[in-house]
Amino acid sequence: MSDLPDELPSDLAELRVFAAALLDRCARLERLLKLAKDARFGRSSEKLDADQLQLVLEDIEEAVAALEAAEDRANPRTCEKRTAERRANRGQLPEHLPRIIETLMPAATCCPCCAGVLFEIGHDESQRLDVVPAQYRVIVTRRPKLACRACHGVVLQHAAPERLIRGGLPTERLVAHVIDAKYHWHLPLYRQAQMLATHGIAIDRSTLAFWVGYAAQELKPLWHRLRLLLLASSKLCVDETPAPVLDPGRGRTKTGYFWALSRDDRPWAGPDPPGAVYAYAPGRGAVHGLQLLEGYRGIIHCDGYQAYKTMTRETRADALSGTLAFCWSHLRRQFVKIEREAAPAPAPVAREALERIAQLYAVEKALRGRSDAERRAGRQAHARPLVIALKQWFEAKLDHVAQKSDTAKALRYALRHWDGLTLYLDDGRIEMDTNAVERAMRPIKLNAKNSLFAGCDEGAENWAVLASLIETCLCRVRHRQVWTTAELCRMGLFSPRFTVSGV
Repeated sequence: MSDLPDELPSDLAELRVFAAALLDRCARLERLLKLAKDARFGRSSEKLDADQLQLVLEDIEEAVAALEAAEDRANPRTCEKRTAERRANRGQLPEHLPRIIETLMPAATCCPCCAGVLFEIGHDESQRLDVVPAQYRVIVTRRPKLACRACHGVVLQHAAPERLIRGGLPTERLVAHVIDAKYHWHLPLYRQAQMLATHGIAIDRSTLAFWVGYAAQELKPLWHRLRLLLLASSKLCVDETPAPVLDPGRGRTKTGYFWALSRDDRPWAGPDPPGAVYAYAPGRGAVHGLQLLEGYRGIIHCDGYQAYKTMTRETRADALSGTLAFCWSHLRRQFVKIEREAAPAPAPVAREALERIAQLYAVEKALRGRSDAERRAGRQAHARPLVIALKQWFEAKLDHVAQKSDTAKALRYALRHWDGLTLYLDDGRIEMDTNAVERAMRPIKLNAKNSLFAGCDEGAENWAVLASLIETCLCRVRHRQVWTTAELCRMGLFSPRFTVSGV
């Protein structure tokens, strides 16, 4: 109740009004808080997923802000106090943003007493964040023809500049904007066409689709180069997720799959920047994973899906000879599910398993950001004894639970994948889980949620190419790194015909 005034009303009637308003505010805040808690911590059947939870929290926070606005209008002293708090807590605006200086001078600049000239002894300054709405413009390129009056047939003219789409309407910057809106901000093309129409620009959705498809084909060499760069890594996270694709012959959708490679060496201060590569495949079998990983010789960090084991068998050693490191997060989720489904009844085995795994994650948290050698030494000293005890505990509990129960299945999963689960103890580069690639999969799922399905297999392939470049660029931004033209040239990613910096 930090918004209480410094002095309470002395009049009994005013005090009653104040108390009633205070009780009303408390009741509203309690109701909003209950909504937030129910959305976040309610029963499993009533919980919202992460995206829906964000929407609920937004509405609740907007309601609290509306309540504060009404109180600010009604009580000037409360408004002044909150104004000071907002100034103190809003943080600094980025230095790279342009500053527009507005100087507000008094109406009179002469002394009201002696009419003398006033001079500045200081100033108050405040900063507010502003926006210039998107502005579309037309680039008119004139190429004058120059002729000589004395010499017959001499005509000089600047060569026409290279364009992404020859004879097309858009600039490369506009195409990059459309791609970014579709695959970064998850705006389907038909919505972008509607947004253009509000500016009086009539461009059909099919035209936007042509721009995107044309750019995807031009950018495909970048995708191939990016894949090669990631395959040169010592460790990669791999995952796959279903994606609905329209099947015109059947009049409905079929299930395709996006496969993802992700590299994020920041937890062990590795030298390589983060990156992600997606590939579309019509199925989930090992043959599709081999197409993406063929020739890889490093550590493959993945879940326990059988296809990854098939991909690394000796019979395919010529195509792939990676070492599998399995994910503790997938194991932990099985025990989380068991505990949730057992509620309100206790699930002691699942609860203790989660507590023991949490101890391993606590060790990892303390080692995050250190070198691979330091991480290995820390794991050997602190995590290995916990892992040895955990295996013994798993084996003991497996003999005392129903063999067909979910708990037994989770215990057998852990013991069956134990070598891959514990591989991280001997290599500081390996993480405990594959959360890096699962985070990389999030944009794919968000785009699928908004677009519902890909229109065809080829469209899904274009989706994978463009999403790979955008997610990798976003990883670089999060890592506070920027590709320069010199870096692109060294990596073989720069072509004078099409500059990719806008994407």
